[in-house]
Amino acid sequence: MAEAHTECAAASVDFVSGAMAYLQNEKSSDPLNLGDLDLTTDEFILDEVDIHIQANLEDDLVKEALKTGVDLRQYSKQVETELQRIEQASIKDYIKESQNIASLHNQITACDSILERMEGMLSSFQSDLSSISSEIQTLQQQSVSMNMRLKNRQAVRSQLSQLVDELVVPSTMISVILDSPVTEQEFLEQLHELNNKINFAKELSFRETLACSDIQDIVDRLKIKGVSKIREFILQKIYSFRKPMTNYQIPQNTLLKYRFFYQFLLANERTVAKEIRDEYVDTMSKIYFSYFKSYSGRLLKVQYEDVAEKDDLMGVEDTAKKGFFSKPSLKSRNTIFTLGQREAVLSPVELEGPILIPHAAQRGDCRYPYETLFRSQHYALLDNGCREFLFLSDFFMVAGNSALDLFNSIMGKTLGMFLKNLATYLSDGYDSIAVFLCIHIILRFRAITAKRNVPALDKYWEAVLELLWPRFELILEMNIQSIRNTDPQKLGVLDTRPHYITRRYAEFSSAIVSINQTFPNERTNTLLGQLQIEVENFVLKMAAEFPSRRDQLIFLINNYDMMLNVLMERAADDSKEVEGFQQLLLARTQEFIEEILSSPFGGMIAFVKESEALMEKGQLDKLKNDEARITQLVRGFSLTWKQSVEVMSQDVMRSFTNFKNGTSIIQGALTQLIQYYHGFHKVLSQQTFRSVAARSELINLHHLMVEVKKHKPNF
Repeated sequence: MAEAHTECAAASVDFVSGAMAYLQNEKSSDPLNLGDLDLTTDEFILDEVDIHIQANLEDDLVKEALKTGVDLRQYSKQVETELQRIEQASIKDYIKESQNIASLHNQITACDSILERMEGMLSSFQSDLSSISSEIQTLQQQSVSMNMRLKNRQAVRSQLSQLVDELVVPSTMISVILDSPVTEQEFLEQLHELNNKINFAKELSFRETLACSDIQDIVDRLKIKGVSKIREFILQKIYSFRKPMTNYQIPQNTLLKYRFFYQFLLANERTVAKEIRDEYVDTMSKIYFSYFKSYSGRLLKVQYEDVAEKDDLMGVEDTAKKGFFSKPSLKSRNTIFTLGQREAVLSPVELEGPILIPHAAQRGDCRYPYETLFRSQHYALLDNGCREFLFLSDFFMVAGNSALDLFNSIMGKTLGMFLKNLATYLSDGYDSIAVFLCIHIILRFRAITAKRNVPALDKYWEAVLELLWPRFELILEMNIQSIRNTDPQKLGVLDTRPHYITRRYAEFSSAIVSINQTFPNERTNTLLGQLQIEVENFVLKMAAEFPSRRDQLIFLINNYDMMLNVLMERAADDSKEVEGFQQLLLARTQEFIEEILSSPFGGMIAFVKESEALMEKGQLDKLKNDEARITQLVRGFSLTWKQSVEVMSQDVMRSFTNFKNGTSIIQGALTQLIQYYHGFHKVLSQQTFRSVAARSELINLHHLMVEVKKHKPNF
């Protein structure tokens, strides 16, 4: 760039110098010499001249000159003169500005020098930057290398420091393991540390680390000392279970606080761990067996002395067992067919309530049914069993089948004793309600253990149910058979009141249905259905012993009503038993209403039924000659209906033991009577009987309804 400025300045100077020389020589210049110009030479190309001429003719100035008729030669000289004048003026301007141009030239030269120096400086700076970039790359590589070495050293230091820490056995650990009691928190903490060092030493021994041998001896000695102290401590706690009147739950809770002791033994001295486990199993097995054997024996002393026997069946007559040597009825004897308050044993409050204390019950001369003793015994088993299973799983660190096997090794003997005692009771037990309550106690206890997530007693519950269900079904089948074999003629004097066998059935059936609602069982429902059929057949057989249909109906209604009322006290309104007896009662009640109305109002009823049948066939004219019969019926009803209704009401109230049922029957009979009399009105209003004079003596239906209401009994 500097060289270009220099050349430009030189050219300007040369031009100015040339211009000045030309002006000095202008006056002495010679005329224009064209030399040997030969216009006729062959080298001159006429075509090109023609083109130039044509181009000049196109020029605006030339066109203007041609139009005005100017002489071109003269015009050319004029133009050239003008050009020379302008050229001389320009040269003078250049000469006038020559100083400035020279000064500009000098400045440009100086700038060029400065720019050249700057170019040198920039080149040097670029070279310096290139070397600095190289140095930065070198530093970066060194930094990465140093960072990697630092990380490697830190990793090595971490592992080495951990190794050193694990290898070093501090004096504090030694003194605590050797001298401190095992119950101290410090001992437990140091035992954890020792266990870590033992495991670390085992790991190092597999890697054949030489440093391991330096600490192996001291670690082994500490391990032996720790195992010895732990063994002594745990065995003392287990032996404390054996002391009479000891609440073994307290030392169990203590052992749970130190569950790591057994974990330490299991990891480092399996022989001692097995010894402790076997000692615990043997001790607790004996404790549970002894406790429950004693408790079960003392519970039997507060059971009802008089229990159901094989002759205490539903179909056995009351007089069958009465004799000189028969046992007197005890005041506290458990009912056989009546549930009473026995169902309370299944309530949540009593089901999980405190267990019975036999000696306290004996002091109070209290007696209990078998199911209450059964509940107390098995709730104690449930409570202790759940607690024991959870302790075993936690302290001995077992789960699944291992936990179940360990539990069975402790409780197996006790559970076997329970099953044997239950089998003994059931072999001579005929109290079906007690057995059924025991079944539902077990079902509820099984649900409780499932909720607590304790599967240890599941097989025992199944074994108990396998004993109870067949016995309950056997007793129920014996009762069914006893009713089937009952001879009505051997049951004493006939009575239209509810029979004691049907009352037994009603109490028993309502009890079983009520209990069975929570855990329904299809087999139980089937047996109850068979029992109901036999009872219905028995009632029909008993009713057949009465000579009159009226007494038969009274007997049937009294028994159906009694059974229905007892069932509805406990069973649901939509139960199969309730619905069945409701239908039977309704049918017999309707038949009885027809029976009691037939005596005082039979003639009118027969006439209404006969007339309605003929009206349907369009043959009512067959009765148009019965004016005398109609007159007798109209006048007879008007004279006797009040007395007949009164007598009927009194008779019904005497015949039925349930006042509410008797009232319902009277209301039904009076309603049916009004319907029949309304039909009587309707028949006599027909064209066939319009001529009957007695029609005017008919009682107004509304008046009859008002009068009838006066005879309805009120509570």
